Amino acid sequence: MCRNIKTLFNFDPPVSDDEIRAASLQFVRKLSGFTKPSQANEAAFHLAVDETAAMAHKLLHSLVTNASPRDRELEAARARQRSRDRFSTAPKGKGTGRAAP
Repeated sequence: MCRNIKTLFNFDPPVSDDEIRAASLQFVRKLSGFTKPSQANEAAFHLAVDETAAMAHKLLHSLVTNASPRDRELEAARARQRSRDRFSTAPKGKGTGRAAP
């Protein structure tokens, strides 16, 4: 799973077209292996992004849930905290898990 693609369903405020497009671009980049396609592949790449965004839009706007919408700011803060926890320095007395050079 591409780590840059975030969950877009059931947020307040609802997902925007720009967010859907950005996620679609990341998805196509991951599938194709291209960050920026060559001129020969550019048309196919952009068509894939457009079609992926259209299907994602259709999916996200047709889903239903009984759960209350999640708060974007709260979820972003939680993600930042998880990142800090994950990438913080190791506690004293603990190694990094890497072999010495």
